[in-house]
Amino acid sequence: MEIYVSGSRSSRRGEPEYFTGSVWREEIITAPAPARVRSGFARFEPRARTAWHTHPLGQTLCVLSGVGRVQSWGEKAREVRAGDVIWIPPGEKHWHGASPNHTMVYIATQEDLDGVHVRWMEHVSEAQYLSPISL
Repeated sequence: MEIYVSGSRSSRRGEPEYFTGSVWREEIITAPAPARVRSGFARFEPRARTAWHTHPLGQTLCVLSGVGRVQSWGEKAREVRAGDVIWIPPGEKHWHGASPNHTMVYIATQEDLDGVHVRWMEHVSEAQYLSPISL
């Protein structure tokens, strides 16, 4: 068993090639083999978001605070709030981030497959981000 004391892991800025706006990330766990789970906190300032991406074995988001948006390719964006849990199936192209006027914090959990846990794609355009949402 290992215990990671609160505050013992550094926050890091979301890389600009994968994120738009100000995003801070902190690792929760990258479990050693044979486990495949990876989990982390992400803190998004208003309008901040991921680029489009997929996960080979899917992803679960648990919104801890704030108001955000999630969108799968070809569908309307959806508004999400603290307490919401989002399951994104394997291979589904999607993005997620904060709403225009609120921050959002979530825990993201996914497994890797052959060492890959995410495949990054193009950035979400302003038009895509500001398109009408489903509540």
